[in-house]
Amino acid sequence: MWTLEQIAQNVKGKVLGDGAWEVNSVATLKSAKSHQVSFLANSKYTKHLESTNAGAVLVTQKMAEAVTGNAIVVEDSYIAYALVARLLNPEPENYAGIAATAVVNPNAKIPEDACIDANVVIGNNVSLGRGAFIGAGTVIQDGVIIGNNARINPNVTICHDVIIGDDVIIHPGVVIGADGFGIANNKGKWLKIPQLGTVEIGHDVEIGANTTIDRGALENTVIGNGVKIDNQVQIGHNDIIGDNTAIAGCVGIAGSTEVGENCIIGGGVGISGHIKIADGVMMTGMTMVTKSISEPGSYSSGIPAETTNQWHKNVVRYRQLAKLTERVKKLERPS
Repeated sequence: MWTLEQIAQNVKGKVLGDGAWEVNSVATLKSAKSHQVSFLANSKYTKHLESTNAGAVLVTQKMAEAVTGNAIVVEDSYIAYALVARLLNPEPENYAGIAATAVVNPNAKIPEDACIDANVVIGNNVSLGRGAFIGAGTVIQDGVIIGNNARINPNVTICHDVIIGDDVIIHPGVVIGADGFGIANNKGKWLKIPQLGTVEIGHDVEIGANTTIDRGALENTVIGNGVKIDNQVQIGHNDIIGDNTAIAGCVGIAGSTEVGENCIIGGGVGISGHIKIADGVMMTGMTMVTKSISEPGSYSSGIPAETTNQWHKNVVRYRQLAKLTERVKKLERPS
């Protein structure tokens, strides 16, 4: 259990109410009990402040007066919630050791405090950093280097010669370093091009379940420091993802594309290959990007859902646009 005063110290907040009140978990305003902490980060949930049973609510100074019970006043209530959730839900401690069913090459460098779970396969000349956790069924091929405090969850495949930094979290089903989509058409028959690069992943990166990051064709695919990648994302060969960029689920990035730092890429975005995205770009969900973006800002494309009948009518109109454009040009020509 943690007192509200202890929590406030950890989030640089100020307690309004009983600082000795104890809590042990977080919950929403609607479902929270007296032993839980909640938060208000979106004004549309303000209506729940009066009825919440939370032991305390994380709020900004602007909303503090609306709280009827205990509150912790913070600069940013959502960031404070994230910090409190981490505080009350620490990562489980790893046990040191290698499971009996693991297969570890004798030339692999495994620190004494590493945890190697059941049915893990670790290849020749693999190097693991301090505090590594390798989940059940994971395969780490020859020559892979992984930094300190890495958490590699079950059934991950890390292909040969991949380089991974410190404090990285990789979720189940991820594949890093598989061949990129390199093919050439030789008189109607597809010819496979060897993928000779690898993948470099920086520090403090998190990669969601079933995401794939392809190895480079000649040079390396690079994921910068602090990058956060959601589930089922495809990152093509020779892509470069800048530091602190966040990529939501089901994004597809074709090969040889460079994405800048501090970008936010919404779910389902498709990005063509061989283009460059500037720093500080935000793409809303389902946006299709076919050309380079040189200026920061928010970008969108796509058409929201509408009734099928209306869509059919609009499709007919879209097909008439070229003819209409030519008619307008003729009308605008000087007589």
